[in-house]
Amino acid sequence: MSGHSKWHNIQGRKNAQDAKRGKIFQKLARDLYTAAKAGGVDPDSNAGLRLVIDKAKAANMPKDNIQRALDKASGAGGANYQELTYEGYGPAGVAVLVQALTDNINRTAASVRSTFKHFGGELGTTGSVSFQFDRKGYIEIERNEDNDIDEDQLFEDMLEAGAEDMKTYDDQFEIYTDAKSFPEVRDALEAKGYTLVNDEVTMVAQNPMAVPEDKQASLASLVDELEENDDVQAVFTTAE
Repeated sequence: MSGHSKWHNIQGRKNAQDAKRGKIFQKLARDLYTAAKAGGVDPDSNAGLRLVIDKAKAANMPKDNIQRALDKASGAGGANYQELTYEGYGPAGVAVLVQALTDNINRTAASVRSTFKHFGGELGTTGSVSFQFDRKGYIEIERNEDNDIDEDQLFEDMLEAGAEDMKTYDDQFEIYTDAKSFPEVRDALEAKGYTLVNDEVTMVAQNPMAVPEDKQASLASLVDELEENDDVQAVFTTAE
């Protein structure tokens, strides 16, 4: 039994790592598509795209994944991809916002609706939950014994850069900005020498809500299944 248990633990860690890697690739694919749609698919003339491609390579994202995201942005292969947002409520009344990129609206809508229903949720109409979110720039800076970041100095630097708010945790700092000023804030903090673990424009819940313990597992499963959908680019909730 101990051998089986050891294998099970190793397999569990591997599955968790694979899931985390998949989510990183999913975010990078979204960023690649967005940058390419905004400024073209040629990284030599699109500095924003070049930056995302560098991040993708640093994360060991397969070349095929990178090219697939660029093909979607350029419409290669005749596919016409559309950006869609689905809104609904999950277990315990948690608001859920789903951003999708698809070449088949009927397929995606049916799949997303089925996932909500499977875990006791329900899709709503456009605007039914989006008003509960704000579009914000998000920057994450790791906090550990090695980097020795002075919290007061970081707070001063982020305000000077134009950020709005900072949350401090044992292992990280989270900085929030207006979506429009996000690029300037990010560049200013990097110029100050801070290493950004994560930086993106995202949707932030205005009033995060506590989820009852008996609903947490089903909510997590709902989000996981949505994120595993190839058409889904990002999932946001109002859960704490």
